Amino acid sequence: MDPMDVVIRRIRTEEHARLGEITAQAYLGDGLLTFGEDDGYLPVLRDVARRAAEAEVLVAVADGEVLGGVTFVPAGGVWADIARPGEAEFRMLAVAKEARGRGVGEALVRACLDRARETEGCVRVVLSSQPSMHGAQRIYRRLGFTRTPERDWSPVPGLAGLLTFALDPLSREVPGN
Repeated sequence: MDPMDVVIRRIRTEEHARLGEITAQAYLGDGLLTFGEDDGYLPVLRDVARRAAEAEVLVAVADGEVLGGVTFVPAGGVWADIARPGEAEFRMLAVAKEARGRGVGEALVRACLDRARETEGCVRVVLSSQPSMHGAQRIYRRLGFTRTPERDWSPVPGLAGLLTFALDPLSREVPGN
């Protein structure tokens, strides 16, 4: 699949279940949930309808098939964990196993950067990443994100601290644009 064949757009209601399952399977398959199928975060990952009602959920689609998605949220939004005034963040970036390595994740991140540029007053994009999310972190670094260790945090006891990254999309040219 050519990355040019992938369309990034807002999710449609009929796609909620598919993206919920892609996200759940990405986290389960990559060992990112502390308690596997019993992890309390799993229902949150699957509840795309709630995210879409409270934030902006973007999907990557090719040939009518949802390949992945991400949740974009400006500071102050219900889903913002670390975004401060003037920042936006994205969360729950997930790509179906069969679509990995084809540029889908990067296309979703680029779409979030474009949304940030369109958001009035937004000067930076931030995100949190589990230490073991090496593939995603390669994308972030390739696009110019830098580590912000002073903002690292842990959402729940027992979970390894989350690493944080930031990019100022309005003053830094993103590689490949």
